[in-house]
This record gives sequence, C-alpha cells and structure tokens, in this order.
Amino acid sequence: MRPGPGQVLHFSEDPAIERFVPQPGAFVWALDHDRAPDYWFPRQCPRAMAWTVATTSDADRDRIIGAGCGTRVHAVEYAWLETIRTVQLYAYRLPAAPFRPLPDPHAVVTTGAVDPLGPPELVGNLFDLHEQAGIQLRVLPNLWPFWHSVTTSTLGFSAIRLRNAKPPTTPAPAP
Repeated sequence: MRPGPGQVLHFSEDPAIERFVPQPGAFVWALDHDRAPDYWFPRQCPRAMAWTVATTSDADRDRIIGAGCGTRVHAVEYAWLETIRTVQLYAYRLPAAPFRPLPDPHAVVTTGAVDPLGPPELVGNLFDLHEQAGIQLRVLPNLWPFWHSVTTSTLGFSAIRLRNAKPPTTPAPAP
C-alpha cells in the first residue's frame, strides 16, 4: 500500500474520516512512498526500523539486516503479533500538493484541512505487505537491544511508539 503519483497516504484504524482537520497549532500528517511502510502497523504498536543508506558499512548491514536479507528490516515484539494480524487498518489517499516535508524527512505535513481523494482503502494483511515489499519483519522478545544496535550503526533508522515497548532488559551500552 503506497501512494500513487501526486498522492500521500494517511493510515488510520478509523474508517469514517471525511475530512482531515488539524487542531490549532498542529498538523495533518501523511506519508510518501518511501515512508509508508513505517505505518503498516497498528497505531500503538512499537516498532524499530533500519535500512541501508549510501554510507552503510557492509559489516553493519550484515550484522543488523543480515547477509543476503535485503536492505530493510522492521522489528516488533512478540506481544504485538496478534494485534498486527487482526487490526483493521485503512489508508486514506490525500493530494500531495498541500503537504511539505518536515526537517527530519519522517513524514509530510500541512496545517490546512484536507479532503481525501476517495473512500478509505482497507490495507489488508500487514505481513503480506512486508513480504511483497521485500522488507524483513523481525519479531523479538524486546525491542531495546535491537534499537541500541541500530542507533549505533551506519544504517538509516527510525522508531515509532517505543514508549509502548516492553522496558529494556539491560541498560543501554555506553556510546
């Protein structure tokens, strides 16, 4: 589930949004083609993601993603598997024109109201989406060791809702 030309996507578990209106001082958030996979999860699901970039070392790629395992990995905790399997996630296609990137290219935003281009689309099987996109979906007992490895590597990375992850099992390594 990716946006088409001139579109961005907003993912939601609410299938009844008729218009996206930001609260005062806030944004309407959406995603471009490259960042859409970051949201192929239930909203509250903690996840850590890593991918290769031009400066990624072979050693970091092999250590974290795995030799011959593609260029991107998403990690979640076992406790979230059933929710990932059963969530009803919808994608809203929005016109890209009113959106601008944030300084950290995590998403695109607008401060104005936006009408969807059509009805929301049921995203479907989130495991299948990852497989079709060639993105590893790694399931771990705890996200923190993976996250600490990723953030000290040469990979690109992002995390969402880590506050919902299990507490770290060990202290973070010293930088």
